[in-house]
Amino acid sequence: MRVRTCFGFALGLVCLTGAFMFTCYRRSVYAQPQFSPNQELPLPLTAGQLPVQFIVRGLEPSNRTDSQGTIYVTSIRGVPGGVDLHRWSPLVDPAPNSDGTLPFVYLGQPDGCGIFASGCDLVGVAEGGGDVDIAVNVPGLASSVPNLALVSLTLAPGVTSTHSSDRGQSFSQPNPVAALIPGDDRQWIDGIDSQTVYLSYHDAATFNIEVQRSNDGGNTYVDGFGEAIDAQTFPAVGGVPATNTANVAGPIRVDRTNCPSRNNLYQVFVGPDNAQENLTGQTFRSVYVGSSTDVNLGLPVFTFTDHKIFTGPMGSSGENLFPALDVDGFGNVYAVWSDNSTIYFSSSTDQGSTWSTAVPVNQGVTVGKANVFPWIAADANGHAVVVWFGADRAGNSNNTSVMEPCAAGSTTCMTDWANWNVYLAETTNGHDAAPVFVQSVASDHVIHRGTISTGGLGGGANRNLGDYFQVSLDPQHRANIAFSDDHKLSPLTVSGHTGIDDPQARRLIRANFTRQLQAIPGIVTTGVCAATTVAPGSKISGKGMLPAAATFGFIAKSTPLNGALQYQDGGASLKARSSNGIDSLTFSGRCGTFTGNAKINDQPGYRFRIQACDNTDSGTGQDTFSIDFAGPNGFAYHRDGTITDGNIKLQSQ
Repeated sequence: MRVRTCFGFALGLVCLTGAFMFTCYRRSVYAQPQFSPNQELPLPLTAGQLPVQFIVRGLEPSNRTDSQGTIYVTSIRGVPGGVDLHRWSPLVDPAPNSDGTLPFVYLGQPDGCGIFASGCDLVGVAEGGGDVDIAVNVPGLASSVPNLALVSLTLAPGVTSTHSSDRGQSFSQPNPVAALIPGDDRQWIDGIDSQTVYLSYHDAATFNIEVQRSNDGGNTYVDGFGEAIDAQTFPAVGGVPATNTANVAGPIRVDRTNCPSRNNLYQVFVGPDNAQENLTGQTFRSVYVGSSTDVNLGLPVFTFTDHKIFTGPMGSSGENLFPALDVDGFGNVYAVWSDNSTIYFSSSTDQGSTWSTAVPVNQGVTVGKANVFPWIAADANGHAVVVWFGADRAGNSNNTSVMEPCAAGSTTCMTDWANWNVYLAETTNGHDAAPVFVQSVASDHVIHRGTISTGGLGGGANRNLGDYFQVSLDPQHRANIAFSDDHKLSPLTVSGHTGIDDPQARRLIRANFTRQLQAIPGIVTTGVCAATTVAPGSKISGKGMLPAAATFGFIAKSTPLNGALQYQDGGASLKARSSNGIDSLTFSGRCGTFTGNAKINDQPGYRFRIQACDNTDSGTGQDTFSIDFAGPNGFAYHRDGTITDGNIKLQSQ
């Protein structure tokens, strides 16, 4: 039986005592220098105020490019060392170097220096360093500078959040309790408009994927709530009981287009194909997406409907390591994942409801070899860029005997280890049934030798490169790639092990960066928006206030059955929200009644029953709302009345 593994909270700390190659699929291009020389983003060797110092690493770089062309790269040191941030902006930083490399500026540790640090502005009790992600917004009326949001992870208390309104020169005081649920894993964020940011993360207790909204640029995430795994899918991928396989969550993405699909949310994840496979610890052979189209209602809650993208054969697995997803400039959605050998790609032109037949992305010399850690960025109309790590030999990336053959005691056997490079494949017709990809090598040297672990904290293979790396696109449709690299020896040598081919020598682990010097031809920036779909059935939704200042927000829909609730009664010191959707919904006249499980003050084990009535279009002073909770030790709660603020809306389709 397979035991669930946490893939986030990626790493703890370590203590002290060119030439370009091109292959094409279904068309050819001229070979030409396409990328800037790879450049290392420098960091100090050691840090910390403990009795021993910690080796600083630049792992799992997240990278975003805002609408003004400013590039941000952040990487983790490991808990509790926090994260590091680098920036290059065409508006405020020096011009690119003559070889195309960029003079990045180091901006320190935005999630704080931790309790052991001194002499810094942002000292906190539980700064991150386990996982990191960033998001960029667009300029707003109050500022001409796009907002930059950042989250990092410590398992307890959880997600730390902060943001910057001056291109990373300064950040808000880190908020170590950004997640509503304590005990979190693998958080992701994405932004839209000038101040809206969405956060997704695993609830470590159930392994549902929680989603929260921030309306203040990513300082707090209290303005909206949803669960990306719906009630119908949860038995196949949920983490109850704890011996289930559960799921691995990729990034959350928001539709930032000017199409009718704008504001839609998409959460990609992989898991078993059905409930029986989940209960018996089978592999992550199915790829799913949770789509939220009711986030546009402006309610404090929203729902997701899950769709299956792909199912592999029994025994295969799509978590090598994260699946990834993005949305182009016309609302088309693209997903990528790896089975450890093939990078797969699929697209949706109807807001995630249906998906094209999956096609292989990797070509030429990479076919049949180990290929892991895919990521994707999309823009324009059908333009998508996929990156991944590819090895020069066949075999599973975790297999030591294949990737790291070595005689006992050898100090030179790394010469026989697998060599890894960064690959990129690009398409300008990604939403077609048979997209055409052009593949190239983005790294100008071997970035790593040996195994690459895809097992997260439970893996036994090498984790020097962390669990992922990212690509972003600039306003000119050029790819910016940041990745971890350990091809150099660390100056902090291990006695007796100083050779470059010695497997026991200490490696220097740093984030590296390269960028496309020009966009490929054929990128289309006009076209038709992705199709919109209207779900059948009826739904009732609303938000408002009862007498004595109890507030609520809810949505409940019949097809498929799903819903969400958020409720707060300050006088009773009660905060409640639904857990795993709803399990019944009935309509009578202008009223809807629905039930489900709830968490009260973050504690599970409660039931709720709602009756809401849409008595008039205006709502306030006419619509009615009734709520009941029941729970452990005879707990009971009831409130009802005519709402004093807000509106309840019944819709039939």
